[in-house]
Amino acid sequence: MMPGSEESQLTADFVLDRFQLDAVAAVDEGHAVLVSAPTGSGKTVVAEHAVARVLATGRKAFYTTPIKALSNQKYRDLVARHGADRVGLLTGDNAVNANAPVVVMTTEVLRNMLYAASPALDGLACVVLDEVHYLQDAYRGAVWEEVIIHTPPDVQLVCLSATVSNAEELAGWIASVRGPTSTIVETHRPVELLHHYLVGDRVLDHLRLVPTLLDGRPNPEGSSFDAGDVPGTRGRGRPRRRYRTPRRLEVVDRLAAEHLLPAIYFVFSRAGCDDAAAALLDSGTRLTTRDEAEQIRGIAERHVESLTDADLDVLHYDRFATALEAGIAAHHAGMVPPFKEAVEECFSSGLVKVVFATETLALGINMPARSVVIENLNKFRGERHEPLTPAEYTQLTGRAGRRGLDPVGHAVVLWSPFVTFDQVAALASSRRFTLTSAFRPTYNMAANLVRRHGPDEAHRLLEQSFAQYQTDASVTRLVARRLERRREVREQQRDAVCDRGDVAEYRRLVEEERSARRSPPARSAIDDAVSRLQPGDIVPASTAYGRAAVLSNTRRHGQARVRLVNPHAKVLTRHARDFEAAPEPIGRIALPEPYRPDDPAFQHEVADLLRRARGGKPHRRSGARSAGTEGSHDGAADAVPESEQHPVAACPDARRHLRAAAQVERIEVELADLDRRIEGRADSLAHRFDQILQLLEAWGHLDGWALTRRGRQLAGTYHECDLLVVEVLASGLCDDLAPAELAGLISGLTYEHRSRVPAPPPWFPSTDLRQRFEQMEALAEALNDDEASLGLPLTRRPDPTFVPLAHAWALGQQLDDVLADEDLTGGDFVRNVRLLIDLLRQVANHADRADTRHAAGAAAEGLFHGVIAASSAVGGAPGEASAASAAVRPDAADAADAADAAEPSGPDPT
Repeated sequence: MMPGSEESQLTADFVLDRFQLDAVAAVDEGHAVLVSAPTGSGKTVVAEHAVARVLATGRKAFYTTPIKALSNQKYRDLVARHGADRVGLLTGDNAVNANAPVVVMTTEVLRNMLYAASPALDGLACVVLDEVHYLQDAYRGAVWEEVIIHTPPDVQLVCLSATVSNAEELAGWIASVRGPTSTIVETHRPVELLHHYLVGDRVLDHLRLVPTLLDGRPNPEGSSFDAGDVPGTRGRGRPRRRYRTPRRLEVVDRLAAEHLLPAIYFVFSRAGCDDAAAALLDSGTRLTTRDEAEQIRGIAERHVESLTDADLDVLHYDRFATALEAGIAAHHAGMVPPFKEAVEECFSSGLVKVVFATETLALGINMPARSVVIENLNKFRGERHEPLTPAEYTQLTGRAGRRGLDPVGHAVVLWSPFVTFDQVAALASSRRFTLTSAFRPTYNMAANLVRRHGPDEAHRLLEQSFAQYQTDASVTRLVARRLERRREVREQQRDAVCDRGDVAEYRRLVEEERSARRSPPARSAIDDAVSRLQPGDIVPASTAYGRAAVLSNTRRHGQARVRLVNPHAKVLTRHARDFEAAPEPIGRIALPEPYRPDDPAFQHEVADLLRRARGGKPHRRSGARSAGTEGSHDGAADAVPESEQHPVAACPDARRHLRAAAQVERIEVELADLDRRIEGRADSLAHRFDQILQLLEAWGHLDGWALTRRGRQLAGTYHECDLLVVEVLASGLCDDLAPAELAGLISGLTYEHRSRVPAPPPWFPSTDLRQRFEQMEALAEALNDDEASLGLPLTRRPDPTFVPLAHAWALGQQLDDVLADEDLTGGDFVRNVRLLIDLLRQVANHADRADTRHAAGAAAEGLFHGVIAASSAVGGAPGEASAASAAVRPDAADAADAADAAEPSGPDPT
């Protein structure tokens, strides 16, 4: 490090932690560096040191981030440090000072540059990959691996990751691709995190805030919150739960009383966030002083100054600003960027005191808080609710505790009837976040590998992926398992031999007689016994819990079926065929009223009653018959079983022989499965790649190992529907269209209706456009047929929902007219128009006909007005982004938050 240089000044701004010093030293050695550390620990200091070090040498550095908002934020940070003339920005929206020595960009932009062999790579000395743990993202993760693999070998990589359990494995892979790699792992949070459990108590009529962990172990008091009833507080004197989920207003009041504001309050639905902010405002809650409210008003006005009054009216700005001035805000992808950015600035400045946010707020934006509240540990994932993973919990709570401001951070989880305290404590104490590759070959990736490499080298590069690295390790473990099981089967085979006779023959007789006992007459008796079970009966259950209560009894496909609930409220469905013998009740409980067996709350109440009920011996109702007393089969029941006459039956070790024979059979089945898994995993990526090549050749994109013109278009097309986009261009469907019509047609490839509210009937501005769209759908259907035949993932079908909106906006209509009567938020509208502009710019680069290229460029320019232009806050204008900078996949925040649009808001606990 050079004394007095910019880089030495950087690290002299404050005292560095040990891991930061180690990481800075590793950067100075010139090797690849992986830094894995908790959110808010100061990882970016390492990246900024690397940037300053490169600037001191007169070369170039690229700083990549996963989302545009984070790119904009990092751009502003670096401009403040190094000056606007030395820092540039490249995203799908903006191209600012692209030839600067330091350029901030989304990761896709760099990937596209690498595939295009962009001249911008000349002189590049260092690439910072921020949030590198994104490589496990199902939609975009492959991009990080592509960058790590294809970045020139003389370029230093500085990779920043959240705390992951397998950092050494990740570093090992990077080293296998890039050479020597220094791994710096920090698990200590700079601000201690305290975990709390907040419970509404109906008896004491207040909220109880208790520690989730004591000395790193679950709080013994916590299990008491899983049960407990208030007697005689429901109809007919029945008990109801003592504990309840705290309401949002009282949670905020309690946080304020405990001096735990500012807080981020995670609600996993957009509607829930908006409802919560509105409820607090309507309750008269005010969390700011008059001076703070004036500062907030100034910040908000600055962010929306480029929007018209009509735009602000349709976006309900007055209501938004009033809540903001009161210190209350929502934050989700359904909001337009100027609103979200105003919230972020106000909260980061300590002016806004509570933000109700979807999980996208945890995706890298620098918005720390004193406290984080998680309302529900179950999250809707498109089709059903599933529990948060330890990694997600860590990501959300990582925002709690502001370094230099808070001695500790606080994570508060609210009581829920659907989550036990032990589940909450397990999440709070978990330190497991295993990074798993999501890398899979795509059409665009295959085309670029063919364009730049020979067959052997292309396959070798695929083998360099983290996915293959993990697969190889997995195969190694499977091979070791196979060797172990082969040794075990040899030992069991020795025990499966008897000098008195053939064990296999004896076992066959035993199994046949056992099957006979399960014959139709016996099964009929079991079916009858199951049919006689009544709701409230307690029956033995072959589970760890020993018994279960009957919730309901029905017949399905001619067979009795019962639904049971065990003492831990787990619901089990059992058919008659699942019972080995006729079930007999061992007790009975009175079920709660009203009778609602499908209601989770009802099920929990039954589980509570079951835990308190005493089980007895089976008691048979009148007329009940045992499955073993029917159907003597013409006296066969009195005959000596054939198996007992077999010579092996007289062996004192007969049972051991039978067990060993069964073990041999089971292990041989497992060995066959291991063989299949090893064979399947060893070449899964290569097989997928070869299938893609086969399809590309069939569709005219490849001629042997050479790209056709269509294939070259595919190599430059970056979109989730890349192959379909190129086919639409090649078919001429985009030719001879006016710009607005072209925008409408192409929107079918960028928009996907995800709301649970059905999409409106398709509407097209002309019959010609409708016919073209139908031809595009036919192309997609033919492509899907070929993909299915090869076992490839299906390309998403075109969606006509956004066609009228794209057409109207491209014609210059105003926001209030375009969104009138539409079930679409301003934020979703902005996001989808941005995606459409990105793809139209690519069409302007790749279309065969000049007039089509011109129409696509004009359509992109026509879409860039009003709220769209205002949402591109950092410079830029339509057409400025080069082909190499077309980042056309959705931002991580857009993709992650899109599920919230389909999330029903449910009961509002405000």
